[in-house]
Amino acid sequence: MALPEALEGRLRVPLIGAPMFIVSGPELVIAQCQAGIVGSFPALNARPQALLGEWLKRIRDELAEYADRHPGQPVSPYAVNQIVHASNPRLMQDLETCVEHRVPIIITSLRPPEDVVTAVHSYGGLVFHDVISLRHARKAISQGVDGIIAVCAGAGGHAGPMSPFALVKEIRREFDGAIILSGSITNGGDVLAARAMGADLAYSGTRFIASDEANATPEYKRMIVDSTADDIVNSSLFTGVHGNYLKGSIIQAGLDPDNLPDGSKHDMDFAKATNSDAKAWKDIWGAGQGVGSIDSIQPARDIVMSIEREYRETLAVLST
Repeated sequence: MALPEALEGRLRVPLIGAPMFIVSGPELVIAQCQAGIVGSFPALNARPQALLGEWLKRIRDELAEYADRHPGQPVSPYAVNQIVHASNPRLMQDLETCVEHRVPIIITSLRPPEDVVTAVHSYGGLVFHDVISLRHARKAISQGVDGIIAVCAGAGGHAGPMSPFALVKEIRREFDGAIILSGSITNGGDVLAARAMGADLAYSGTRFIASDEANATPEYKRMIVDSTADDIVNSSLFTGVHGNYLKGSIIQAGLDPDNLPDGSKHDMDFAKATNSDAKAWKDIWGAGQGVGSIDSIQPARDIVMSIEREYRETLAVLST
C-alpha cells in the first residue's frame, strides 16, 4: 500500500470526493475536507477563469481557519481536476493559477500529464491521473504521476468497462504509487472493500450529489435518491465517450433510453443526432450504479461520518 505522506494522519476515512462537472464547487469541497476526506472540483467549474483563483483562496483560507479552531480533528487537503486535452483552451492558464496557489493535489484526465507533473512537482504537490485501462495507466506511470485512479465499471459519468478486481491488480503489479479505486463507492463497506482489493484510497462522486452542498438541482438530487442500478444507462451518445447517466433525465430530455444512437468523439454534439436541446451534464445527469444504496439528501459532513461508521463496523465484523 502506498498512501502519500501528505495524506498521512489527515483522513478520517481513506476517501476522495470525486470532481463532478457543474456539481462540485467550493461549498462541497470545503465541507468534505473539513469532514476529513479529500474534496475536489474541476477547474472548469470556475467560470469565468478569473474565478478560479478566488475559489482557491477561499478554500485555502476556510480550511486553515477551521483547522485552527478544531485542533486534533483531521482536515484533509483538496484537489483540482484538470482536463489535459487540446479541447480545453484554459488548461495552461488554469495550471498557472493552481501552481500560484500551490494546490495540494491535481487530478488529471485524458492525455498523459507530463507537463502537469513537472509543474506540480515543482512545489511539492501531487498528481493523480484517472485511467480506464492498464495501457492508459502505463502511460501515466511513465510520466511520473503519484497516483493512478482506476475508473472501473459502475462509476458515474465517464466510466471504464473493467472489473475493479482485474484493473487494480494489474496496475499494482507495475506501480508502487497510490491507487485510487472508482466505481459504485457509496458506503463505508465499499471503501473497505477497495482497500482489501489493493487500493490505497476510494473515490466517490455520486454519493455526494445527494448532499446539501452539491451544486445540483433539487430534481437531480431527488432522482439520485429515487433511482436504482436499473436506472443507470451507459451510452456514448452524449459526449462521444461511454458514460453512465440517469435514465430519468434522458426521458425528461425527450429521448428513448433504450434506443440511443452512438455518439461521436469528434463533434461531441448529440443534439445533431437527436434534435434535442438538452445538454450533457446540465440536463443529462451523470450517476454511478451505486445509486440504489443512497436513500437521503444530507449535509456532506453527515455523509462522511456515516461512511466512517460503516467502514469501522464492517472492519469489526470481518475481524471477528
